[in-house]
Amino acid sequence: MSHLVKTFRLLPSSLQRRCLATASSSTPSTFGKTLENGPTLDDFLSEEPLERVVLGNTKGPRLPSYLKTSIPSGETFNKIKKDLRGLGLHTVCEEARCPNIGDCWGGNEKLDGRKTATATIMLMGDTCTRGCRFCSVKTSRAPAPLDPHEPENTAEAISRWGLGYVVLTSVDRDDLADGGAHHFAETIRKIKQKAPQILVEALTGDFAGSLEQVSLVAKSGLDVYAHNVETVEELTPFVRDRRATFRQSLKVLEHAKKQGVQITKTSIMLGVGETADQVLATLKELRTVDVDVVTFGQYMRPTKRHMKVDRYVEPAEFDNWKKVAEDLGFLYVASGPLVRSSYKAGEYYIENVLRRKASERQASIPLSELPASTAEDRTL
Repeated sequence: MSHLVKTFRLLPSSLQRRCLATASSSTPSTFGKTLENGPTLDDFLSEEPLERVVLGNTKGPRLPSYLKTSIPSGETFNKIKKDLRGLGLHTVCEEARCPNIGDCWGGNEKLDGRKTATATIMLMGDTCTRGCRFCSVKTSRAPAPLDPHEPENTAEAISRWGLGYVVLTSVDRDDLADGGAHHFAETIRKIKQKAPQILVEALTGDFAGSLEQVSLVAKSGLDVYAHNVETVEELTPFVRDRRATFRQSLKVLEHAKKQGVQITKTSIMLGVGETADQVLATLKELRTVDVDVVTFGQYMRPTKRHMKVDRYVEPAEFDNWKKVAEDLGFLYVASGPLVRSSYKAGEYYIENVLRRKASERQASIPLSELPASTAEDRTL
């Protein structure tokens, strides 16, 4: 035995490791058999077409070409990302894995002298107290405390970008007594102080049905109050967190309008199992509470842990819902596979509507009641 040990020690280290290695099985694995039976190098070099190999899940609906987007990049994209990181801010664009992030952040042309790039700032951290089945934002019963500097930092970042229109949203914070309403309202006030020309859209949660908190945000100086119903009433229990209800969302939108908000807005996902009759009924309910703007977009499953896509809706069907909604009296409708509630495609239209309304209100004021400089401008 000692003789064998001595002999082993005299072997080179590489041979020692080979001797200690586990012997490979003589029976080829399933993967090995697949390789043996698969195409060879000669097959790839041949001009003859190979038999098609299908990878991935073949049972679910396949992603249509019109839902595929390019990888985000560009100077403006990188600048916005750097500003957000430097000030410790979060965006729903990243947290919710929005497919339009490259389009919204990467815009570098100008519209009427204003930058077209924008990002939807997500207030109160990156962790939500709710767990909707379609949303990829992190969840926890006890998220981190609010950052007291966030309102100031958010206003600073937005004022740097030189935007004409900005969207603020937030995670749900059921762990807070006011649901974060004071924090939200303070951020809007800070923005208006630093850049009063910027129009602010606030996409809020339902504040657990507290209309007092809805009033607080609605009266903070915002221009558009948005709250998403997400889906039809019949599917709400299966799509949204159990604490969110369709009727509660309608009350939020109705109450915001009663507080003097000029424009209220909501969003509906298609492709989660809804029927045409259910969507039509939802639109009529929204008009009953005087909602002005509605958007339609395709539900896209963020991860395998989230609910499955029922179907991919064709662009023609989105066009049809746009016409139906406009016929029902909505002020503006954005409808398309890649449209999201805060997608910039509709923001320019809403911005023009708000500025036109402001001009009309100013024109209706008698000259004697206007400041001297404004009265002189009108007479020119």
